[in-house]
Amino acid sequence: MQSQRDSALKVAEFLLQIKAVKLQPRNPFTWASGWKSPIYCDNRITLSFPKIRTFIRQEFVTLIQEQFGKPEVIAGVATGGIAQGALVAQELGVPFVYVRSSSKGHGMQNRVEGHLEKGQSVVVVEDLISTGNSGLQAVEALRESGANVKGMVAIFTYGFKVAEENFAKHQLQLQSLTNYDSLIDQALKSDYIDESQIESLQKWREIPDKWDVEKV
Repeated sequence: MQSQRDSALKVAEFLLQIKAVKLQPRNPFTWASGWKSPIYCDNRITLSFPKIRTFIRQEFVTLIQEQFGKPEVIAGVATGGIAQGALVAQELGVPFVYVRSSSKGHGMQNRVEGHLEKGQSVVVVEDLISTGNSGLQAVEALRESGANVKGMVAIFTYGFKVAEENFAKHQLQLQSLTNYDSLIDQALKSDYIDESQIESLQKWREIPDKWDVEKV
């Protein structure tokens, strides 16, 4: 049976292979927040690769059942978690709902789309965790609808301290298929980066808002 560590490295390998994750410590990206970042992640790309899409779905199913048991409902967070969540719900044979980033401006003005009964156990699916704010807003919407949210799963997390604090504040457990540390380990193993870049990549995760590109 594949260990959680091996699984995390395999997911990281796939993400790097299809360029769902790009590492460019010497030519950083600029996030919408204005932060300079050596990494860019778009896990929606995994949906275009059937083998990888299936692997991620099965890893999600295993992780959910091991950590939370079988939930009554799977909820996807718009937009990245919708397709991933629907695939997981289909595999588990349970209902699926999704949570909008804001309430619909017409009709029923729903925030949670789909059939959800009060008291049902729910596991939330996200594709990516940075600060965790968008996913946790979705969790609050589900709780307001009467759901018993058991936890959240994601493909990838940066592991920022602020995210850990946010999840602790909302009393919610987060589990991810892979993370920043596993990604860096796999990138080094596959010669995607070299040893000289490790210190800068680690420093960015510690102080992403103050990271000094000139020291890369």
